[in-house]
Amino acid sequence: MALAAGVDVGSTQTKSVIINEDLKIVGRSLIDTGANVVKAAEQAYLEALTDSKRREEEVAYVIGTGYGRYKVTFGNTQVTEISCHGRGAVHMFPKTKTVLDMGGQDTKAISVSETGEIVDFCMNDKCAAGTGRFLGAASLALDIPIDDLGPTALESEKPVRISTTCTVFAETEVLSWLGKGKKIEDILMGVHQSISSRSIALLRRVGIENEVTFTGGVAKNSGMIEVLNQNMDMEVNVSEDSHYMGALGAALFAMDHIMTSRIPAGAEA
Repeated sequence: MALAAGVDVGSTQTKSVIINEDLKIVGRSLIDTGANVVKAAEQAYLEALTDSKRREEEVAYVIGTGYGRYKVTFGNTQVTEISCHGRGAVHMFPKTKTVLDMGGQDTKAISVSETGEIVDFCMNDKCAAGTGRFLGAASLALDIPIDDLGPTALESEKPVRISTTCTVFAETEVLSWLGKGKKIEDILMGVHQSISSRSIALLRRVGIENEVTFTGGVAKNSGMIEVLNQNMDMEVNVSEDSHYMGALGAALFAMDHIMTSRIPAGAEA
């Protein structure tokens, strides 16, 4: 049974997924991208192979995606992350109509068809204010680990209003509220609310149709999930593999190639 792989090289983290012919994930990996993008792609792929307990010779096709997709030098071809997130989201949640992909450097709103094809999309155009990097700035300013941001924000009772539209000034505004005696949880909820409002505005540009699937690294943030649910008055789809959605989509495209190559010439006629 042949395997297919997807390698999603993001600005912050690199993900790899290996699937079998039943389209089930058999291996996955997640590492920091770092300065050497080529090395990150190779390492993520090898770690996914190790996780799958399979040999590299069993992988028939590899597709690279993400901002560093052309650095997946061992891959067979490349597919844009927008296409891969759309495909992965519909595979994982078949009723998906809208995808919100929130990564380290950008946020994308994607409208998809029933088969996962891209109908429309748009990206954030105001610095990185609606992205994981904005959360990272708050994490640094408040000296709180990234993983603790969401749970801490959910303890808020009186969130402050974060007005800056630029990550460069986010730390200054966060420290300003801290200096005024505001509670850390209220400041963090303000950050989450700010990101949520910008993300929803982005989604409205492509049309918010239920079901909405949340992908990317920020999908691991419980506070962001809760704020999005409240502000959109619906529950977004999210899973433990939402962070791997781009890599999963790439692997699915790779499996398409494997299956198509098996069709005898003239069989489709």
